Amino acid sequence: MKNIGLIGWRGLVGSVLIQRMLENNDFTHYSQLNIFFHCFSTSQVGKQSPSIANGCNTLLDAYSIEQLQQMDIIICCQGSDYTKQVYSKLCDSGWNGYWVDSSSHLRMHQDATLILDPVNYQAITQAISDNRKLFIGANCTVSLMLMAINGLLKQDLVEWINPATYQAVSGAGAKAMRNLLQQMGGLYNHVNSDLQNVASSILDIDKKINHWSATSNDPANLFASNVIPFIDSMTANGQTREEYKAEVEANKILNSNQHIAIDGLCARVGAMRCHSQALTIKLKKNLSLATIEELLADSHEWIDIIANDAVATKKQLTPLATSGTLRVKIGRIRKLTLGNDYLSLFTVADQLLWGAAEPLRRLLNILVKAT
Repeated sequence: MKNIGLIGWRGLVGSVLIQRMLENNDFTHYSQLNIFFHCFSTSQVGKQSPSIANGCNTLLDAYSIEQLQQMDIIICCQGSDYTKQVYSKLCDSGWNGYWVDSSSHLRMHQDATLILDPVNYQAITQAISDNRKLFIGANCTVSLMLMAINGLLKQDLVEWINPATYQAVSGAGAKAMRNLLQQMGGLYNHVNSDLQNVASSILDIDKKINHWSATSNDPANLFASNVIPFIDSMTANGQTREEYKAEVEANKILNSNQHIAIDGLCARVGAMRCHSQALTIKLKKNLSLATIEELLADSHEWIDIIANDAVATKKQLTPLATSGTLRVKIGRIRKLTLGNDYLSLFTVADQLLWGAAEPLRRLLNILVKAT
């Protein structure tokens, strides 16, 4: 019998994880293997647990080291603050189970294996074989970037990458998603009477929108009708931490002797879900576009290559067309005028799936089979 603890299952990433496990009948499958799930809570201890096959009926205390010790595997989606408070105490208590975390706190820990099995399956299975117990989900844009260009990376064709990310508000959490909708409604209500008047000036409407935005309660986090080119905190060299993560986490996942330079700009945009990225890639050699597209498409089963034309791009290569799916879409593939070894492409994928919940779900499956 194995006991698996779920922490942070009510949050955005945790909710998507539970949804994916239910869609794939994971809980039913695990119950047949005599595996029990236990939901933990930081605020509702003792209340009714969600209905999960073969699960505990009441919520356990997420701060109880004694209760956490009973778990063979812990899946944590509670965030870095919780991990900082609990993980070291749990390890100090002598616990020797598997800790699987979606937050950033332990990503660069020397014992941590970053998980993205379509890209680094062998590294994951080797870590399990080596009795390593710490498995962490990588930064969402890093994971989506590697999923998109894995075909080039596997052939050691990439010298450096300059990404520009256009990150949906869901990357900032459920509250940010609600804020976006409220802001969109606020903007509309503010100019609704002008919109109904066909004689009204669009410049006057624009002025009202700007005034409403400037006088809002939190203009620094105004997502509607806006782009915010700053995510996370500043580092010493002028990068944001979100930009810093691209190079260090990608290279840790790839675990190659050939370090790839990766640096760019990260921005928050007014999309609800799915992160988009424009990638400028310096290739190590000149390849035809047909060969590049073939390498990308053959990397794994979730790639969609979108033709570089107006109709296909506008219809398929967007967050709205990708939301809620496991598809990793790549389009606008072309050589830059800088030279034949400079490649440009645009990619979109759902960061709540491949960028967060899905690697956790798949890692759990790998752990159960291996142990």
